[in-house]
Amino acid sequence: MSLLEAIVLGIVQGLTEFLPISSTAHLKIVPRLLGWADPGAAYSAVIQLGTVAAVLVYFAKDLVRLTRAFIAGLLARAPLGTEDSRLAWFVGLGTIPIGILGLLFKKRIEGELRSLYVIAGSLIILAVVLYVIERIAAHKRTLSEMTLKDGLIIGLWQALALIPGSSRSGTTITGGLSLGFTREGAARYSFLLSIPATTLAGVFELKHLLEAVERPSTTALVVGTMVSFVTGMAAIAGLLSFLRSRSMLVFVVYRLALGGLLLGLLFTGVLQP
Repeated sequence: MSLLEAIVLGIVQGLTEFLPISSTAHLKIVPRLLGWADPGAAYSAVIQLGTVAAVLVYFAKDLVRLTRAFIAGLLARAPLGTEDSRLAWFVGLGTIPIGILGLLFKKRIEGELRSLYVIAGSLIILAVVLYVIERIAAHKRTLSEMTLKDGLIIGLWQALALIPGSSRSGTTITGGLSLGFTREGAARYSFLLSIPATTLAGVFELKHLLEAVERPSTTALVVGTMVSFVTGMAAIAGLLSFLRSRSMLVFVVYRLALGGLLLGLLFTGVLQP
């Protein structure tokens, strides 16, 4: 992997991890279109650590507050006693579904499910689901109104992101909207919920990547991760600002267009699945 490839893939990862358009899809499609080798699921997971760092830095104050509330709740034997302690528990419990299913279906996720046909189908189907929910959702609830049931339901939505092309942020934001949360609130919770899952995936895959006989250079890994951090910070700030006054329609259109284009390239033989 050249330095240019690492930079481009880092930009793609950083921008698409938090936008509801699927980082996995873009990390699969962009190299194909440019004639590069598939970076693989392991490399993709490792440079996700850059976007994890972006969330940690951007929401540092929130995370410190939630951690303190979590500990205080345990010491006071009232783990769900405050809004912050509840939110901390919901993030942890909401991570369980994707953790269990990710381990159970790891081989399929990294194998046949990375087919471009699967990715195209996921892009289109989730676009339709997002459009319907965007239109019928109440967009009124705030994170202070979140319940344990809400946290678990959004956690199940996050597990759908194991299907390449679905988009982790896309499924969790859609899940939040389906429960009546505001667009910004759903996105904010989606970012917080991403931290445990993407951190564990990145660390787990880093171990396998380091054990591999053939792998990208350390420089490529470091550069890709750093670039994804910078672009990830920009994506978080941009999406939160965007959703304060606009709908998700632009992402619906983008997903449909990308999915349709991808199917066209596959049917004409320009790309191989």
